[in-house]
Amino acid sequence: MLYFYANPIFNTLMNKIFPAVLMFASISCLGAEGDLKVAVIGGLDMSGVWSRVETSAESFLDFDITTVIAAPKERVVPAFMRGDVDLLLIHGGDETFALEAMGYASALRTWGYNEFIIAGPRNDPAGIAQANSGREALLKIQASNQSLILFRDAGSHQILRRLMDSADLVPSQLQLIPDKVEKPQQILAQAASDQAYVIVGHLPVAFGRMQSDGIDVLLQGDPSMRRAYVIVTPGPQHPANLVARSNAEKLAEYLISEEGQKALEEPGPDEGMSWIFPRRDASGLLQFPKAQTPRRRVSGNQ
Repeated sequence: MLYFYANPIFNTLMNKIFPAVLMFASISCLGAEGDLKVAVIGGLDMSGVWSRVETSAESFLDFDITTVIAAPKERVVPAFMRGDVDLLLIHGGDETFALEAMGYASALRTWGYNEFIIAGPRNDPAGIAQANSGREALLKIQASNQSLILFRDAGSHQILRRLMDSADLVPSQLQLIPDKVEKPQQILAQAASDQAYVIVGHLPVAFGRMQSDGIDVLLQGDPSMRRAYVIVTPGPQHPANLVARSNAEKLAEYLISEEGQKALEEPGPDEGMSWIFPRRDASGLLQFPKAQTPRRRVSGNQ
């Protein structure tokens, strides 16, 4: 309790606003101290995209950024929950929704998108290399009665479901075969063995994490075959301190700003192409099959 002089109204007012003033002052004075600890999903680090964006962000902001871990979701999500890191970049999905619902994360923001492709036998028996979209490629696979692997990856399932909906297909109309490999990275080896097609992320194929002789990328560049990365910042249950929360918010705002999005889509030095697509390119995910017109009910008196 603070006592300044005998005026009770003044005392009441100061007791209410003084803690807020102290908090603001501490953030203003300390916000630039220390670094911000970040975790990213492995593909962002593997592609070189995150290191480029990180460098750009540090030149724009007033603090250093340290990437503590770049790994699969099974490692980065627990690291965020423990407070080992104060900002997380990961695919949006059940895990990120749960973090927000449980109070570990604040409101999620979409940062960018990665692309999925269709790989298959080099001789391409379904002829999908000539297709103009994933929808058309799926219809060609169905029409030629070729096999498509039902890959365990959550993103691949999501893209397959989206393509089936757009093509007005159901699973029984496709020659779907189960994923039989021990590790996800071996899925192209199964595609070669079974002479089958498979939907996979472009990044692990392009950077050698998934390889197999005789299997090529046959369809790419479809905006409807993308999956969102989200920015996860501390919620009320996260152990981050005030400075870390402030810096995480500053980085999140930068990442979705015009400057941050420009850094995101710069082509890489090796491949000469963008691997992560900016927020504004999300329209391809808002394509829905035409809904059937409901039949009009006719009453018995008509």
